[in-house]
Amino acid sequence: MVFSSTLFLFLFLPIFFIFYFIAPTRLKNKVILLFSFLFYQWGAPTFVYLLLLITFIDFFIVQKMDQSIGKQRKQLLILSLLLNIGLLSYFKYANFFIENTNAILTAAGFKNIAWTHVVLPIGISFFAFETLTYAIDVYRRVHKPLKSVLDYYTYILLFPKLIAGPIVRFHEIADQISDRSTQDTFENRMIGFQRFVIGLAKKILIANVMATVADASFNASTTSIGAYNAWLGIIAYSFQIYFDFSGYSDMAIGLGKMMGFQFIDNFNNPYNSTSITEFWRRWHMSLGRWMRDYLYIPLGGNKGSKLRVLFNLWLVFLVSGLWHGAAWNFVAWGAFHGFFLIADKIFLLKFYARIGKFPSVIITYLITLFGWVLFRADSLTHAMIYVKELFQFRHSYSLHNTNPYYVFILIFAFLFSFGSLSSKIENLQNRIYNGSLLKSHIYASSIVLFLLFSLTLVFVISANFNPFIYFRF
Repeated sequence: MVFSSTLFLFLFLPIFFIFYFIAPTRLKNKVILLFSFLFYQWGAPTFVYLLLLITFIDFFIVQKMDQSIGKQRKQLLILSLLLNIGLLSYFKYANFFIENTNAILTAAGFKNIAWTHVVLPIGISFFAFETLTYAIDVYRRVHKPLKSVLDYYTYILLFPKLIAGPIVRFHEIADQISDRSTQDTFENRMIGFQRFVIGLAKKILIANVMATVADASFNASTTSIGAYNAWLGIIAYSFQIYFDFSGYSDMAIGLGKMMGFQFIDNFNNPYNSTSITEFWRRWHMSLGRWMRDYLYIPLGGNKGSKLRVLFNLWLVFLVSGLWHGAAWNFVAWGAFHGFFLIADKIFLLKFYARIGKFPSVIITYLITLFGWVLFRADSLTHAMIYVKELFQFRHSYSLHNTNPYYVFILIFAFLFSFGSLSSKIENLQNRIYNGSLLKSHIYASSIVLFLLFSLTLVFVISANFNPFIYFRF
C-alpha cells in the first residue's frame, strides 16, 4: 500500500482519520499504532512480525542500557547496534554478498554457494536507521528512553514516515509521542492537508509522467537511442526522482502535521544548488543529517588531518550510496558524489565563486545528471553504455517526445525546479509550505487546493502506471 494508491486514499486514510479524530487523547496513539501495523502488514505480511519481535527485544536492551554505566552500558549499545545492523545487512545485502562471492568462485573455477534469494522487506532501511538513532540518542543521553513499548512501536511504525521517510531522529519526536496537544489543531490539520495534496500532486501529475519518459530511454536499446533521447531521458529522470521523493516527503510531513507531529523538511529546491556540497544540504536532508551525526562525526568529522577529513567525507558517501541500494552502481553513485564533495573542498568552491551563481547552478545540475545515470541504470555496465550514448550525436528516432502533454509537464517540472532561483518565487513557495498563504487567503487557497486535489484524484483513479521507487530502501 502506497500513499498514491486508491486503496490508501479512498479506504485506509478516511477510516484512519475517522477513528483518530473521534478517539480520546489517551487512545490516539493506540489508533496510530493499530493502523500503522495494518499499513505495514498489508505490504509486508511475512516480515511485520519479525520486525515487531526485533523491536520488542531492542526496546528492553535500550531500557537496560539507560540504567547501566561504564562498560556494561557500552556493551548493551553494541548489542543493540549489532541487532539492527545485522537485520538490515541480512535482508538488504545478503543477496548482494552471495552474488559477488559466487561470481568470484565461478571465475576461480569453484562451485557456487547454494542460496535462497532473500526478499527485501519494504522500508527496512528507514526502520533500521530509526532504531539505530533511538539507541544512540539514549546512549548519548540526548533523551530518556520511552517508558512504554507501545510508544516505541508507535515511533518506529508511524505509517506516514515508515516506507518513504523522512528519517526522524528519536530526540526530535520523542516528546511529541506523549503530548501533541499544542500542535493538534484545526489550523495545523488544514496546513497538513495542503502539504499532503501538494506532495500527492508532485507524485501523480509530475513524477509519474516523467517516469514514462525516463523509462522509455533507459529501457530502450542503449546502443541506438542517441544523444537526444539519452539526454531527454536522464533530464526526465532527474525530475521524476525529485518530485517522487519530495512528493512522498511532503505527503509524510502533511499526514504527520494532521496528527500533531512536526517532521523536518526533507527537500529544499536541490537543483538550485551552486555546488554538490550545497546539493547535499538541500537533497534528502534527513538522511544527510543522519549520516553527519551518526557516522561522519563519530569517524572524526572535520577533526584530524586534511587527508583524514576528506577520507571521512568520501567514506560517508560510499555508505550513503550502498544505503540506497545493494548494487555496484549505487556504490559508484555514492563514490561519485563523494569525489565531487572532496573536489569542492580542494578547489571547486573557489572556482564557483569566481564564475558566479547561474553558471555554478548549471554545472552542478549537469554533475547530478551524470550521477543519476548511475542511480537509474540497471547495472554499472548499463550506466557506462548510457553515458556513452549521451555523446553519440547521430540521427536517432524519437522515443517519446511527440506527446505534447509530456513536453508540457517537462517544461513545468523545469520551471518548478529552478523557478525558486527567483527570490519572489522562493518566498511564495515558503508561504505555501508554512501555511501563511493559506491563512491569509483562506477562501482562494481552499478553492485552489480543492481543485488540485480533485484533479489529482482523477489521475489516481484513471492511471495504470504508478511506480514506487522506494522499494529499494
